[in-house]
Amino acid sequence: QVQLVESGGGLVQVGGSLMLSCVLSGRPFEIFQMGWFRQAPGKERQFVSAIRWNGDSSNYGPSVKGRFAISRDNAKSTVYLQMNSLKREDTAVYYCAATGQSDLSRREDEFDYWGQGTQVTVSS
Repeated sequence: QVQLVESGGGLVQVGGSLMLSCVLSGRPFEIFQMGWFRQAPGKERQFVSAIRWNGDSSNYGPSVKGRFAISRDNAKSTVYLQMNSLKREDTAVYYCAATGQSDLSRREDEFDYWGQGTQVTVSS
């Protein structure tokens, strides 16, 4: 049974930074492409970023490109999302997700496993 547990969310001021972490258990971490999605109140879940199993390639949603950075540590079964220059519109619940697909994906329906989410609130 694959489990994903996110941490690192919280309250931060506009322009600040946060790092989210997500630990995967239940199967070998290195077989999974990992992704981050977010959902703001009243909105659909949105792709944030994804990283291939070996970390050699990643992609980003247009609203976070240049401000967020995804990384992974296969020895720790952990994926990270470094969020810089945060804006109020980054406020959302952030979800970690995993897929066995090799090619980078932005599609929610291509990710098989999901965490419970962690709240990020950006205030002015």
